[in-house]
Amino acid sequence: MLRFCVALAAGMAVLTLLNVAWAAPPPVEAYGKLPGVEEMTLSPSGQLYAFIAVIGEKRQLVAATVDDQKPVIVAEIANTKVVDIQWAGEDRLLVTVSQTVPLGIDFTLPKQEFLTVVVINLKTKKVFRVFDNAQGVEPVVVGRYGAAEIKGRWYGYFGGITLDTGGATAVMTHGWPDLYRVDLDSGALSMVARGSEDTQDWLVGPDGEVIARSLYRDETGVWEVRAGAVGGKLLASGQSKLEGIDRPSRGRTPDTIVINRPAQPGPGWVYQELPLSGAPPSKTPEYDRADDIMSDPKSALWVGTVNQGDQRVPTFFDPIAEARVKGAFKAFPGLSVELVSFTPDLRRMIVETSGKGDSGAYWLVDITTHKADPVGYQYPQVGPDDVGTIEMVDWKAADGLALRGVLNLPAGREAKNLPVIVMPHGGPEDRDYPKFDWWAQLFASRGYAVFQPNFRGSSGYGVGLRDAGFGQIGRKMQTDVSDGLAALAEQGVVDPKRACIVGWSYGGYAAQAGVTVQQGLYRCAVSMAGLSDLSAFLNYVRDEAGAESASVRYWKTFMGVTSFWENELKPISPAKMAARADAPILLIHGKDDTVVPIGQSQEMERALKAAGKPVELVTLPNADHWLLHEDTRLAMAKASLDFVLKYDPPDPEPAAIVAAAKP
Repeated sequence: MLRFCVALAAGMAVLTLLNVAWAAPPPVEAYGKLPGVEEMTLSPSGQLYAFIAVIGEKRQLVAATVDDQKPVIVAEIANTKVVDIQWAGEDRLLVTVSQTVPLGIDFTLPKQEFLTVVVINLKTKKVFRVFDNAQGVEPVVVGRYGAAEIKGRWYGYFGGITLDTGGATAVMTHGWPDLYRVDLDSGALSMVARGSEDTQDWLVGPDGEVIARSLYRDETGVWEVRAGAVGGKLLASGQSKLEGIDRPSRGRTPDTIVINRPAQPGPGWVYQELPLSGAPPSKTPEYDRADDIMSDPKSALWVGTVNQGDQRVPTFFDPIAEARVKGAFKAFPGLSVELVSFTPDLRRMIVETSGKGDSGAYWLVDITTHKADPVGYQYPQVGPDDVGTIEMVDWKAADGLALRGVLNLPAGREAKNLPVIVMPHGGPEDRDYPKFDWWAQLFASRGYAVFQPNFRGSSGYGVGLRDAGFGQIGRKMQTDVSDGLAALAEQGVVDPKRACIVGWSYGGYAAQAGVTVQQGLYRCAVSMAGLSDLSAFLNYVRDEAGAESASVRYWKTFMGVTSFWENELKPISPAKMAARADAPILLIHGKDDTVVPIGQSQEMERALKAAGKPVELVTLPNADHWLLHEDTRLAMAKASLDFVLKYDPPDPEPAAIVAAAKP
């Protein structure tokens, strides 16, 4: 049950509760606990901001005034897994939370992770859940489509699973969501548009009307974008075998929308603006180097892009807005800076910083006063002297492919002949940035260099690098990682004889493969929620999404197979190669993982024990794939660090650090 205990905390100054007490060297808890502040967002006017903060020993949702930092409301969230906070006007917060739900005997999968949205009225203090106790709709949210003010009332738009309530028990009428409008004061709802098996997303305008919708036919990979809620003009179409297109957004003017579509001709994806009239697109630039787009907080019109690169740099179309953001970013030289939230005129914005000497901070930038003030620290026990250099490094794979990755260096130590943790990212279509990463920094704080390679198949470097990963799981995607380690060793930065490989999700697979599919590279391996039997995992995806789904095609493409046959995947499945393991392996897995089932780690443990290989399995009760509960994340942090310290102990601490640690 999700509980929000709401109370007015008059006169309490928020920032005094977020004071930083630096300590060195930091304990494991300083990294393993959930961030001290997160999910920070400005209201559209810039007069209020909301965030999650640890106040005392409690996690709280706080909404406070910007000018005097006084809370308007404080809600205790306890173990509720908050994943997002959005504003609906100035008086309401839409708080998205995640919950693991048992599905029952009628379903193929035993559990699933579902979202729901909690609405908090800052004036009346009323709190309710969207679709809670609603007649005819499952109490889960399948898609969030913004909010609109209509005749003085605020409404939210959400995807909901419609039920047939005509019989003795309510049953699902279909497995896809319909679009509902929910009164954000009363909770009353009405259906706005019926979905279909092909419907992916809706675009709802500021007047509450459905502007457009996207459709994707899973079996064929054909996608469409059409105007309106039903029927409507065809605005764009094409085919993408591996995935549908992103949700349409409003364009630069009210009579256009913008979509992220496959480039035609040529590889890659581009952002393209389309007239709602159905006329051919105007000759506006196609933004093929953008990672994301930015929308105005009030009108939702397209105002800029976030470009690809090792820094997520925003670019605004309006020159005044662009100048304001550039000026704000200049205040933080040498750090990774990201624009988190902003007002329509960019006079106020919140930016997030991290990097050398910075374990993660939120800053309120006010253009009017020319000030940037800290408003929250993510890891307040990790001080400036605890965070060493975080930099990008380059190397070439054995076949000559140019690659980049992140190198975290321990503070206060010379970058020479260091013990090293190799930490491949998850995904696999993801990437690491040169910013504070709590798990990487936990190891760096103990004297390890931590190498986070962006191997082929990673995102953020253009579709060419992504596509270079097709068919290369356990093959070149794996050797890209060890090639990077070899390059660092050749430069004298790390000692290749003192290396462990550690990873989460796909990174957990790479860790297992590093000591089974590959050999002679690592002293130990730590796999958090990793894949071990690729054939079994492919069958799990088939059971969840369907044999002809884009999800199955996606994984087959990366695995380089055309069937579900075990023999095709045996040479790159660590569980099938367990007898080759040449280093101790730690497996950590949550019982409630619905992305990679815990059976993957259990099978690997059985295979290693049968082969007489050293293995430990740490099972985390009530833990999801992302470890959104603090106790599970902290347990993982402690177990992984203890294991690495045992099998690949670091150099003795420098005298200065030892002296600083003495009472």
